[in-house]
Amino acid sequence: MSEGVADGGSRLFPTRPFVGASIAVIRDGRVLLAARANEPMRGVWTLPGGLVEAGEALAEAALRELSEEVGLTAEVVGVLSPTEIIVRDEAGRARHHYVVHPHAALWRGGEPVAGPEALGVRWATREEVAGLATTPGLIDTLDEAFARVRDRGARA
Repeated sequence: MSEGVADGGSRLFPTRPFVGASIAVIRDGRVLLAARANEPMRGVWTLPGGLVEAGEALAEAALRELSEEVGLTAEVVGVLSPTEIIVRDEAGRARHHYVVHPHAALWRGGEPVAGPEALGVRWATREEVAGLATTPGLIDTLDEAFARVRDRGARA
C-alpha cells in the first residue's frame, strides 16, 4: 500500500482516522495470521485485512482483503470489537491512525499464499500467537473470535 489514497489524503500524518476491516479465519482450532509487508509495523503478525472502500460493507471488505491477500474463502460468523491503532511520532502527533473492524470467520476453502501485502502466512493456535510479535490488541480480538466460533458451534 502506498502512503497516499485516492482522495488525495495521506496515510502518513492523516487528518482523520482510516477505517479498516480484518478477518480472523479459524480452521481446526487455529487462526490464520499474516506478517505485515508494509509499514506501519512491518514484519509483525496480524489478521488479513485492509482499508474499507467507499460503498463496501465491513464484512465485504474483510472477505475481499482475505481473498486478495492470501487467496482464501471464508464464512463470516460475527463482527468483533473494533481495534484502534494510533502510532505517534516523537512530538506526539498521530503518524498513523486506523480504526479496524475485525470479523470472526470459518475457513471454507483454499490454502493460504502470501500476497504482496504479506511477508508470510501461518496457521497458529491462540497459545502460539501469544509468543509472537503482533499488532496491538490482537490477542483480545482472537479470544473474542474463538469464543464467537465456539458459540456458533454450540447453537448448530
